[in-house]
Amino acid sequence: MSFSRLLTPRLLLDTSAMFPPSSSTVASSLSRQLRCSTRTGGSPPPHRHVARRVMSNGAPAEPAIYGGGAQQAPSAVARRVTLATLRGKHRRGEPISMVTAYDYPSGVHIDAAGFDICLVGDSAAMVAHGHDNTLPITLDLMIEHCRAVARGATRTFLVGDLPFGTYESSTAQAVASAVRVMKEGGVDSIKLEGSTPSRISAAKAIVDAGIAVMGHIGLTPQSVSALGGFRPQGKTVESAVKVIEAALALQDAGCFAVVLECVPAPVAAAATSALQIPTIGIVYHDLLGTFQHPLHAKVSPKFCKQYGNIGDAINRALSKYKQEVETQSFPGPSHTPYKLADTDVDAFLNALKKKGLDVAADAAADAVEYSEKEINGTPQLNKIYA
Repeated sequence: MSFSRLLTPRLLLDTSAMFPPSSSTVASSLSRQLRCSTRTGGSPPPHRHVARRVMSNGAPAEPAIYGGGAQQAPSAVARRVTLATLRGKHRRGEPISMVTAYDYPSGVHIDAAGFDICLVGDSAAMVAHGHDNTLPITLDLMIEHCRAVARGATRTFLVGDLPFGTYESSTAQAVASAVRVMKEGGVDSIKLEGSTPSRISAAKAIVDAGIAVMGHIGLTPQSVSALGGFRPQGKTVESAVKVIEAALALQDAGCFAVVLECVPAPVAAAATSALQIPTIGIVYHDLLGTFQHPLHAKVSPKFCKQYGNIGDAINRALSKYKQEVETQSFPGPSHTPYKLADTDVDAFLNALKKKGLDVAADAAADAVEYSEKEINGTPQLNKIYA
């Protein structure tokens, strides 16, 4: 989802009821926009460069076993989005687009759509693994999700989520977890939730270690136990002021951007105006309409706008596939392109018979006859391939 840059407070209040645009109105110097200590040039950290080079499909295309063909190398024209790219867009007042992804196909789609930032979120616990909240997902599993997205998204700036239980104990634990996500997951930065003193210390320690950090305030799903559920924040004066203070504290810790989730529009406007770093909002499955089951309503945010009905298309395709399997119209010869040479068919049948596999030889002969009739334009009821 793209969150257009806020030009006036009025524009912000006229847009999303929950999320502000992606960046603030204050045009300040680069040094004040992004205070993290990562590289400022156009090149990624060395470990990222290696991870991305190893995991990408940039090798020359070769004939593929499967009918879809080989993956094509990424376009040389599309330049990778870096922290410097985001700084420049924020300084010029250009919109910053960000969305979530959890797997390789999503990464490919997001890259092709030209998004600036992709978050590999711990919400994968809910939308990819069916949990009721984000707490169960582990660091190892998050790294696997990051690796999968990184294989597909070769130009988008990637943010990996630190899951619950991987950065709360100490700054040393936080830095160690962040390093793993960067090195093993192949991402450009990490995200952590909350603004308690321990979270601020963790964010600062990670930034001091040379890793870009994105903050996350408002509704912080990892605090579902303390919050008593998924509850919007900033709905009282005291709570609203705390949101602003939290945003400023994360900026002071060196975060390059802050996610605002489930806060009222005036609070989002105030935070966006007070900060000199971008404020961001993110979705994926909900904007595509991936989930159509009524039970999904319990994890579908009210602030999301649905731009597609992918779930309905998936359901129709699965139902059609099931029907064709049951009626034996799929699979057929056109979906079995791997052939024995004509000169080898008889030899294969004889070899089977010599082994006493007469029934298998008859089945193979029937399959050859069936394929020939289909090729010659005589439709056959598929009893061989079923």
